Amino acid sequence: MIVVCGEALIDLLPAADGTERPTPGGGPFTTARALARLEIPTQFLGRISMDTFGQMLADLLVADGVDLSLASFGPEPSTMAIASLDARGLAAYRFVSEGTSAPNLTPTMLPETFGPEVNALHVGTLGLVLEPMASTLLQLIERESGRRLVMLDPNIRPALLSDAGDFRRRLDRLIVHTTVVKASNADLAWLYPELDYDAAAGQFLDAGVELVLVTLGARGAVAISRDARVSVEAPAVDVVDTIGAGDAFGAAFLAWLDDQNAVASRLSLGADDLRAALEFSCLVASMTCTRPGAQPPWRTEVQLALNPS
Repeated sequence: MIVVCGEALIDLLPAADGTERPTPGGGPFTTARALARLEIPTQFLGRISMDTFGQMLADLLVADGVDLSLASFGPEPSTMAIASLDARGLAAYRFVSEGTSAPNLTPTMLPETFGPEVNALHVGTLGLVLEPMASTLLQLIERESGRRLVMLDPNIRPALLSDAGDFRRRLDRLIVHTTVVKASNADLAWLYPELDYDAAAGQFLDAGVELVLVTLGARGAVAISRDARVSVEAPAVDVVDTIGAGDAFGAAFLAWLDDQNAVASRLSLGADDLRAALEFSCLVASMTCTRPGAQPPWRTEVQLALNPS
């Protein structure tokens, strides 16, 4: 069982007629859906509104097979992310978060313990920024350190960082409890502007992380550990937009580990394993790019892509 921690929100996407189309989103929300669609037992731990949008978010999670027994529900309105797309389909966001549901995850909403079936935690995106959710999830990861695999996806949104120093300090505290960091090259460029992504990954490894996954968009991805460095190219696809592609990549990597019974707080992956995992993750991410909004593929679609005959 993988527990995905963080926000579920509504992306307002530009429509062809100039209006904004409400679409379910949020990095952890999409990660949980992607895992469940890949038939991995998944729980979502976050705060969801009881308004119409919140009900839609909850219904979609359940329809995809996500367990909501760890989620909490409240009267706050749903958190919003207003997206704009450039000519390449790349999304930029501004957020409406003050007084909304996602940030309002507090320590009292955390489970006292997890059962033995929980072997991994995923945390990232706004769960590292918005309070009190950010401090709550930091407390959770510190508590669970060493017991299960932790994947961290910083998915940095500079527009939300009123105090970049505070964010960096929180990230430093999380890193020492993290097994796998999944970050885009843009994330690493913001964190370490003076370093290339290999050197930036080395900073994480020096802090105790076992594996760093760097996503490079259309150029694929790189996995860097103390013992190996593997890169793969992304499949060529007709991109509709890139919303949710990074989340689908991280979910697919966890799904690959789960398929191999390799989810553990200490990883032992050679170059061949890393290449296979990256190829699977890039395939799932590229398939997500072929459809509008954050719509990761189902296991059956991925299997068909892997075995078209």
